[in-house]
Amino acid sequence: MTTMVSGLTAAIEIGGQVFLRPPTAADEGEFLALMRASRRLHQPWVAPPLAPGPFAAYLQRLAQDNAAGFLVCRRDDGAIAGVINLNEIVRNAFQSAYLGYYVGAPFAGHGYMTEALRLTLHHAFATFRLHRLEANIQPGNHASIALVQRCGFRREGFSPRYLKIAGEWRDHERWAVVLEDWLSSRSARRRAAG
Repeated sequence: MTTMVSGLTAAIEIGGQVFLRPPTAADEGEFLALMRASRRLHQPWVAPPLAPGPFAAYLQRLAQDNAAGFLVCRRDDGAIAGVINLNEIVRNAFQSAYLGYYVGAPFAGHGYMTEALRLTLHHAFATFRLHRLEANIQPGNHASIALVQRCGFRREGFSPRYLKIAGEWRDHERWAVVLEDWLSSRSARRRAAG
C-alpha cells in the first residue's frame, strides 16, 4: 500500500487502470524481476535491462534532456506493469521523439499498455509540446502493431535492417502519429463515449 501511495504521488498521468511515473533507483529490484520473468515475451522484439548495471545506465540515459521514461503502474496496487520511453527527443523545427515500450508478461493482454500509451500521447503532446511520435516495430510483432493502431498511429514505411536488437540488425515498420491526428482521434473517442 505504501508503494502505491508514493507511486501515485509521483504520477505524471493517471488513468482508470494505470498511472505513469518516472523510474527511480528504488525500482531496480521489482523492475529487474519483472523483466527477467518476461524474457520469452520480449524476444526477439526488445532487450530491456536485466541486471543492475544496465538498469543504472537506463536511468542515466533518462536523466538526459533528450529522453524521458515512464513506468506503467497499476492503480490498484502500484505494481510495475510495463515501460514506455520517449527516446531521441528533438526540439526546434522537428518537435519529435521515438517511442519504445514493453509490458511485463504477467500484465500482457489486460489493456494496460493501451491506456498507458494513450496517457503517454497526452503527456507528449500536451506537456512536452511534441508534434510527432514515431514507433519502429518489427513486422512480426503483431501485438505491438495492434497497440499503435488502437492509439491512432499510421504506417509510414519499412526500414530494412533498421535497429540492432540483441546483436542482430532487424527490419522495422515505421508507425507515427502527429499532434493533429491525435487531437482528431481523441475528439472522436470522446464523442463516441458521450
